[in-house]
Amino acid sequence: MLRRIEAAADRAGRDPAEIELVAVTKKARPEAILELLGSGRVRHVGENRVQDAAAKRKALEARGAGVIWRMLGHLQRNKSRQALEVFGAVDSLDSLELAAKLDGELAETGRTLPVLVQVKLAERETQSGLAPESVGEFLDKARAMPRLELRGLMAIAPMLDPVEAVRPHFRRMKRIFERCFPGGGTLSMGMSRDFEIAVEEGANMVRVGSALFN
Repeated sequence: MLRRIEAAADRAGRDPAEIELVAVTKKARPEAILELLGSGRVRHVGENRVQDAAAKRKALEARGAGVIWRMLGHLQRNKSRQALEVFGAVDSLDSLELAAKLDGELAETGRTLPVLVQVKLAERETQSGLAPESVGEFLDKARAMPRLELRGLMAIAPMLDPVEAVRPHFRRMKRIFERCFPGGGTLSMGMSRDFEIAVEEGANMVRVGSALFN
């Protein structure tokens, strides 16, 4: 997996060291996760559900020292407090209501939280995220919430065939990212099916599950 990321970075003339791999453990067997964490080559673990992450983190804590648990799925406001107990970062911030809820709960503990804002690239109603044209206004308001560390953007490409058809969507995301974070930050895009294209188009964080564990 790391070799494939390195090869994609080389094709784009990029430094592979700048690209972070998030291991998505949603469907992974516990023994496979343990082996991965034991290798010391993964710093980020991603999960879509608060309950699943809580159970896995407890079971793997002894082997996962130093790992950052990242919330990847849609976070319901009524689960935000529990999420803060489990995750070290939320990569799917998609509403000002959720942002305000997290900011208020963080203030109670004195913590800050790294977050990525999710941008919606697909037309599917079931996919979470902000419309691309509303990201700038959202960031202006969210930046007034002192406990949220706005680190960058996250997006899920639409399921297109052939997979090469996702490339224009990643290019669009890179333009949005550069406009919203001119000083740099995290651009999380690319999953098992399309992460190599995402790296070629500027992602510096990729989220890989099935291609990593199968």
